[in-house]
This record gives sequence, structure tokens and C-alpha cells, in this order.
Amino acid sequence: QVQLVESGGGLVQAGGSLRLSCAASGSIRSINAMGWYRQTPGKQRELVATTTSAGNINYVDSVKGRFTISREYPKNTVYLQMNSLKPEDTAVYYCNYVDNSYNYWGQGTQVTVSS
Repeated sequence: QVQLVESGGGLVQAGGSLRLSCAASGSIRSINAMGWYRQTPGKQRELVATTTSAGNINYVDSVKGRFTISREYPKNTVYLQMNSLKPEDTAVYYCNYVDNSYNYWGQGTQVTVSS
């Protein structure tokens, strides 16, 4: 199994910044992907950014140029630096780990951006 521990959410004014962290532990496989998704009430969970063990990175268009995902080895910690935050970025952000066998989610951390 894989455990994911998230931190870093909170309340920030529009234009501000936050950094989310997600530490993975347990049965980490060498080939995997980690990333961040977000969800607001009544909507499906959407991909925000992902990074693979091969170094591939993907962002949803709405955060390109504002958010940066990075990963620290060998701690298997993934970060999401969020700059120029907008009220529409308000959501619960979930860390995700996936390999060829398993798909794990963190408990979620609330990000609220006030206008």
C-alpha cells in the first residue's frame, strides 16, 4: 500500500500564493506518477498537474504559467506551487499516486481564494 500525506492548503487573497505538499510512503514503485487534482461541490474531480517518474509533466490549461509541480527524490514528495491564485482556483485539492497496479488518493486539502 501507499500512504499520502498532504499539507499546505489554506485561505489566501486573489493574486497570492500557496504551496501544497504531498509525501508518499509505503510500497513506492520505480515507475509511477504523482499529481494533484481538485474538486468543487457538484463537479467532477479534475486534473491540475501531474509528474511521472520519467520526468513528464502535464498541466490543465487553466493553471499553465501560474502553477508549478515538482518532485523531490528520494523522499517521494510532490509539491504544487500555486501563484497568482484566482477565486476560481478554490477547491479541495487531492494528491494522487498511481502505478501499474494501484491508484491512491490523499485525504484532500482545502484551498480558498478570496476576491
